[in-house]
Amino acid sequence: MQAYSLIAPAKINLYLEIIGDRPDGYHELAMILQSIDLADRIDLRPNGTDQIRVHCDDPEVPTDSSNLAYKAAALMTEQFAEVYRKFGGVDISIAKRIPMGAGLAGGSADAAAVLVGMDLMWKLGLTLIELQELAARLGSDIPFCVSGGTAIATGRGEQLAALPSVDFLYAVLAKHRSLGISTPWAYKTYRQQFSSSYVTDRDSLLERRQRVHSGDIVAAIGQRDGHKIGQCLHNDLEKVVLPAHPQVEQLRQILGQFETLGVMMSGSGSTVFALVESQAQANQVQQQLQAALPDPDLGIWTTRLSAHGIQLAH
Repeated sequence: MQAYSLIAPAKINLYLEIIGDRPDGYHELAMILQSIDLADRIDLRPNGTDQIRVHCDDPEVPTDSSNLAYKAAALMTEQFAEVYRKFGGVDISIAKRIPMGAGLAGGSADAAAVLVGMDLMWKLGLTLIELQELAARLGSDIPFCVSGGTAIATGRGEQLAALPSVDFLYAVLAKHRSLGISTPWAYKTYRQQFSSSYVTDRDSLLERRQRVHSGDIVAAIGQRDGHKIGQCLHNDLEKVVLPAHPQVEQLRQILGQFETLGVMMSGSGSTVFALVESQAQANQVQQQLQAALPDPDLGIWTTRLSAHGIQLAH
C-alpha cells in the first residue's frame, strides 16, 4: 500500500453573517470561505498495526484522539471496517504551518487531508460529495477544506456553492501567537448578546440565505474586482471578539491604517488579515506592521489566495 503526502491549505472568511439558530444547536450562517496558500503538510503511511498514530512537529498540537486528524482516520476505519481489517492502521505526520487557535481552520484542513489521503491509500474511489458528507460529520469547516477555493457556505457552513476564484489577490495575516480564541465561546457570546436579531421562521431564513448569493461581495468576486471585495468584507463575530480582546482590535486598527484593499478578522479570531493586490504590497504591509508593532509574540504571514483545497504534495 502506497504512502501519500498532502497539502492542507488554511482558510479565511471573506464574509461571515450569523442569521439565526438551528434546531441542532448550531447557528444558521452565511459565509464566503477562501483558501490560502499557507498550509500544513500531512504524510500518511500504513503502519501494519490496528492503530492510528499521530505525530506533529509542533509540541502544542495534541496527538491523541482529540486531534481532528485522528478523528478523521477513526471515522474512515468505522465507515470502511472491512477495508480497515484488510489494510490496518495509519501513521499521520503533521508538519504544522497554520497557527493554532487562529480562526484559519488548521485542524479542519488536517482532517480533510486525512479523509482524502485515506481514500487514495485504500483505493476507495469516493466522490467529492461522499468525502464532504463524511467531512460534515466531523466539523462544519471540513467539507470546505476538502474542496477549497472560493465558496459560499450556508447552513452551519457545510452547504457549499463554488464561486469564481480570487487567487489573483494576496493577504497579510497577523495574530499574537499566545492568543487563541475559542470558537464555541465566540458563538455563545454572540447568541447571548444578539439573539434578538435572529431570524426564526423558515421563509426568512431561506430569503436571507439567498440574499448572500445575490449580494455585493459575490458580484465583486464575479467581476474580479479586488477593491470592491475589500470594501465588502464582513464578520459578525467582530462585534463580540474585538471588545473582549483589545489585542485583536489593536491589530485591526493598525492594519487599517496601511494601504490595503480591506482589513478584517478571520472567523472567530484571533487572526486579522489585510487583502492586497500583489506579493510586493504584502511584503510592504508586513514590514509596516512589524515597525508599528514590534512585539516578539506577534506572528505575521504573507500568502496568496488559493483556488485549491487538499492537493497531493509534489
